[in-house]
Amino acid sequence: MSYRIEQDSMGEIQVPETALWGAQTERSRQNFNIGIEKMPAALIRALALVKKNAAKANEATGKLDTVISQAIQQAADQIIKGEVDEHFPLSLWQTGSGTQTNMNVNEVIAHLAAKSGVNVHPNDHVNMSQSSNDVFPTAIHVAGVQLIEQQLFPVMKQMLETLHTLETENQNIIKIGRTHLQDATPVTFAQEISGWRSGLEHNYQMLALTLSELKQLALGGTAVGTGLNASKEYIQSFFTHLNQETNNQFSEDPNKFHGLASKDALVFTSGALKALAANAMKMANDIRWMASGPRSGLGEITIPANEPGSSIMPGKINPTQSEALTMIAIQVMGNDTTIGIGASQGNFELNVYMPVMAYNLIQSIALLTDGLRSFDKNCLVGIKADQEKMKQYVEQSLMLVTALNPHIGYDNGAKIAKKAFAENTTLKQAALTSGLVTEAEYESWVKPEQMLGK
Repeated sequence: MSYRIEQDSMGEIQVPETALWGAQTERSRQNFNIGIEKMPAALIRALALVKKNAAKANEATGKLDTVISQAIQQAADQIIKGEVDEHFPLSLWQTGSGTQTNMNVNEVIAHLAAKSGVNVHPNDHVNMSQSSNDVFPTAIHVAGVQLIEQQLFPVMKQMLETLHTLETENQNIIKIGRTHLQDATPVTFAQEISGWRSGLEHNYQMLALTLSELKQLALGGTAVGTGLNASKEYIQSFFTHLNQETNNQFSEDPNKFHGLASKDALVFTSGALKALAANAMKMANDIRWMASGPRSGLGEITIPANEPGSSIMPGKINPTQSEALTMIAIQVMGNDTTIGIGASQGNFELNVYMPVMAYNLIQSIALLTDGLRSFDKNCLVGIKADQEKMKQYVEQSLMLVTALNPHIGYDNGAKIAKKAFAENTTLKQAALTSGLVTEAEYESWVKPEQMLGK
């Protein structure tokens, strides 16, 4: 491999000839050869978006030459479009402020600008009016907002449409309800589905609520929150340009000391993602329980047969989409724990756990986006109720005795249920032989279709 010599404040260092990065990136690449996790592409692109609009703001306030500003903006656009992804090689496990990744972006922009014939300095020009300490948390927030609004929300909306369709299709199908994994009183399959649908709606609302905090950005705080080298005019111009470009409503965090050192907005959003993961796991588990069998399980529904389920048992089909989604759910829950602990570790004017929090937040959003899309497409839309099996379970359930409570009392109802179980008879047979209920009364009082609520 051929190399060139790059120089920074620490001196000279060899950099691969074809690399668009510079000395500071190379030092980090060599000093933090840790793990396989790299800075997420979404974060790199958000940083480039910040750089682009910072250049606009610096130009608008007279601090940056128009030619240099335009060169920075054009280079940033190349990064945003994903044209130079291979030039962001740094490990996630680096400085906790993300300084080296900030400089990686600055250096790549400067080298791209040089290719267009404009001399751009990574610190003096690309990083003008900024510090890693304010642009890195700003980029985390921007990336999170864009991923949720542009990717996760559309998938959630599509899944809600599927659930509405399933509710309509199964409106009149009665099945046994279950609590504690034991028989309970009847429900309709549509009512059960409505619980999944309502949970997803609540999760959507929770996530939308967190965005009001995530859209408050630390930009302008620079190194410690005082705003050194960042004028009020620059900050105002930055937000004007950023919101025009993104068609969004980002705003300045009113307290930059909070914005740099506290990461509660990330905790808030991650908590809502964890709530979504919890509901997704509940739904996926319900579905794989109901689809268990096909002959020795509950067998109340069938799910799409997408691939062979066993390398040794021919014809076996497994609930693989449920398994994938539940694994995603526990990963998101683990990510939330990492984010919470990381956010608790701010010291004085800065939190230095930002890269790992960024990685986990972005991974949670991406996994839920892909996982829910896959589950909807490859499982949810193909669910079919086995009405005969559902009817059979309802008819043999002992918990229909609950309908007798208003007429003969709880204790007498319990005697009938226990009698039917002990003697292995139907509930009706036990009720009639108990002498507590006549056949006419039983037929009048025990009607599953009247036990479904409103």
